[in-house]
Amino acid sequence: MTSRLVVRKLITMICESALEQELTTAVSQLGASGYTVSDARGKGAHGVRDASWPDNANIRIEVLCDEPIASRILDLLVANYYSNYTIVTFVSDVGVLRPAKF
Repeated sequence: MTSRLVVRKLITMICESALEQELTTAVSQLGASGYTVSDARGKGAHGVRDASWPDNANIRIEVLCDEPIASRILDLLVANYYSNYTIVTFVSDVGVLRPAKF
């Protein structure tokens, strides 16, 4: 079964909820076929983010894509967001079925 899997990049961004519209629009414009957004809570360098009020909420944006699109998204994040926003990004290689979707 694993021989049917094709490697794609999974980009996970954890950021301020205020960035949702801007980032989802940007990743779409950079060629991603879709994304998933979910609420995120936790503790990190900036303290506890418990989403008890919308201005204090974090979200997780996940994008499955090929390597060239992943590179464009990461370049955008570094150039436009990292110096002014609290954002954590990590990238993983994942196996997907139906790779044409990503």
